[in-house]
Amino acid sequence: MIISFSGDIGSGKSTIAKKISEKIGYERFYMGQILRDVAKKRKMTLVELLKKGENDPSIDKQIDDLIVKLSKENDNFIIESRTAWYFIPHSLKIYLKVDEQEGAKRIFKQLQSNNERNEDRKLLTLEDVVRSNKNRRETDDKRYKTYYGIDISKMENYNFVLDTTDLSVNDVYNRTLAFIKNQIK
Repeated sequence: MIISFSGDIGSGKSTIAKKISEKIGYERFYMGQILRDVAKKRKMTLVELLKKGENDPSIDKQIDDLIVKLSKENDNFIIESRTAWYFIPHSLKIYLKVDEQEGAKRIFKQLQSNNERNEDRKLLTLEDVVRSNKNRRETDDKRYKTYYGIDISKMENYNFVLDTTDLSVNDVYNRTLAFIKNQIK
């Protein structure tokens, strides 16, 4: 079974996907880190790379081709990607939602302890993170609609949707894992 995680920025996708990967023994592929690495090699932030992608489809195509390749070469894995549900339609599609402010608080907290995310430049305040997240979401939406004609915010695209805003990491993990286990049966 292929399990694809998508969701809002700061919703906990990576945390939950990693924990579930460890629990069920599936390999995990994190497209966000691959994009961050590409941005770093180009001496750009993630937001700058994604913005450039609005006029350069090769940036998205590189990642999207990898998603398709993974789905053809592997049977059981977890993938974090905003478009994996589209490129791997037979995957179990999970979407984690979060309130915009709460998502920004989580990202800001993470940036304070470890700034390896390469999100954007000068994220010194919570308001900076909110602005950056909005810009990132807008460019993502624009690229996905332009290149594929898809809207990642339509919840009917997913098999399981969970709002993580007021939930602990353990609550999100337990509810998501219960859903996955039910589907594996």
